[in-house]
Amino acid sequence: MAHIQYIIRLIGFCSVILPIPVLAGEPTTVPMHDKGAATYYVPVSIKGWGTSDFLVDTGASYMAINQTTLDSLKASDRAVYIKQLIGTLADGDQIMVPVYRISSVRIGRSCKLTDVEAAVFPGNTRNILGLSALRRTAPFRFSVDPPTLMLSGCDADSRTARLN
Repeated sequence: MAHIQYIIRLIGFCSVILPIPVLAGEPTTVPMHDKGAATYYVPVSIKGWGTSDFLVDTGASYMAINQTTLDSLKASDRAVYIKQLIGTLADGDQIMVPVYRISSVRIGRSCKLTDVEAAVFPGNTRNILGLSALRRTAPFRFSVDPPTLMLSGCDADSRTARLN
């Protein structure tokens, strides 16, 4: 009887362990670079727009793009309007900003994400890699020594993105 209880406990233990995203393959390592003032950036590619350095901001609820980026994405049908929300600027001012679903985003060379929500700020403000994208790669790790992002939850077809 004790042997059966041990097996039941082991099965229960395994069912808790298995959902951890070990099956997704190796984590993707994305080198970050410091542009001063302890701000870290990674290259982000958006299909229909191009590649640029995005500020990594784990305190930002949303990935944020500027109006110029949105205009390019809308011209190639790569952004779909979702909703409005109140956005808070660095100086504390609040403004209403639209949120769009971006069809394809790649962090670094190989971490592809689809249908990422991004808040749009006016003008030519800096683009930000916030939690609407980063939480999709969970568990993720932000390290400053060396400056890297370790992303675990990239889309399953990310491995093919390395070849493209």
